[in-house]
Amino acid sequence: MPPVAIDARAAARPELGGVERWARELCARLPALGDYDVIRPRSRLVHRAGHVWEQLVLPVRAKHAAALLCPANLAPLAARHAVVVIHDAAPLRHPGWYSPAYAAFQRRVLPLIARRARRVVTVSEFSRGELQELLGVDADVVYGGVDARFTPDAAPADLGRPYVLCVASHTARKNLAALVPAARVLAREGIDVVVAGGHRPQFAAEGGLDGLRLLGPVDDARLPGLYTGALAFALPSRYEGFGLPVLEAMASGTPVLAAAATALPEACGGAARLVEPGEWATALPALLGDAEELARLRDAGLGRAAGFTWDATARAIDALVR
Repeated sequence: MPPVAIDARAAARPELGGVERWARELCARLPALGDYDVIRPRSRLVHRAGHVWEQLVLPVRAKHAAALLCPANLAPLAARHAVVVIHDAAPLRHPGWYSPAYAAFQRRVLPLIARRARRVVTVSEFSRGELQELLGVDADVVYGGVDARFTPDAAPADLGRPYVLCVASHTARKNLAALVPAARVLAREGIDVVVAGGHRPQFAAEGGLDGLRLLGPVDDARLPGLYTGALAFALPSRYEGFGLPVLEAMASGTPVLAAAATALPEACGGAARLVEPGEWATALPALLGDAEELARLRDAGLGRAAGFTWDATARAIDALVR
């Protein structure tokens, strides 16, 4: 049987969001399960310039593969043997959160990719419903995992002051401005609200972040220590296809607060404090003042995160592809 090809364009990007994490983990783990050919573009083709490579060069290189696994939303339109992982439908549901060119591109190609794919996979039941409604496809659901590096035993980061952590890009859909009122309250107690993540050009930027401590893009090796060093983890996103950072925080023994929106309640599985819009200014300081609830969430989170591994994700994808 010919090998299965993997589109590793997203895996080669220096940025590390959920899509890139999925691509890296599958490229690392699937070759141990069978005959896989990981196809990487040159480094200058991992971003916008890589669309041409993905549409024209990749299908030629993968022509004789048993299947072409595309783990990062996009796939060559010419490939009729693609298995594509579409993480969410946010560009279709909320195009204003993206640059006009990116939203127009997604609106044009995503329906074509979904219809032409041999199989569509998504990352949550929430996203499955979105793809059914907006693209008319029935996707298989496979959850992502948590790397073993995320553990309470990781050496905690020292940022000079106690802090609450958020791992998110500076984009409108992440709703970081919701944390600003809480940050002002906590600053009076000597506690920072720290955001690890940068801005991506395809997303509409979010302003009004004064009061948050912005670390910018953070090397992946620093993340375990940032999680374990935090008093709590907060993710106020308006829209998530799943929300891997909440599981990484849970696996690190860090209590989690997450928006009661889209896929986040599904990802948290009852092991986080879910926050409604407008509640962040009070919910975050209140949790930090409740030692009993912090301990409960820490234990619940460790139990929840233990059920998610990238090896299990890879085995599920391997079974679907074959």
